[in-house]
Amino acid sequence: MPQRAWSNKRERQYEHIKAGLEERGRPEDLAEEIAARTVNKERAQHGEAKAASRSSVEDMPASRRGGLRSHTGPGGRTKEQLYNEARRKGVKGRSKMTKAQLERAVGR
Repeated sequence: MPQRAWSNKRERQYEHIKAGLEERGRPEDLAEEIAARTVNKERAQHGEAKAASRSSVEDMPASRRGGLRSHTGPGGRTKEQLYNEARRKGVKGRSKMTKAQLERAVGR
């Protein structure tokens, strides 16, 4: 899934992330998706992408985060991520919900 716009560094980063995920037992297609998303987010945070979402640019870099928010455990997804998922699912009253309420509404 590597992109043409990616530099050699980003290609190596993609392969490294993909290989690590496959070693941990993730299916190849899921590993490719996660690796591509991670590389694209890194590109956005470093100003290498033409367009980037606000959540990509303002979020902590994956390399620094080190799995703090891997969608499990006490950290889980951010409130903004939960809110966006609730919006996609059409959850009513989401703007007034707390993070815990959003987690219950969208289902963990």
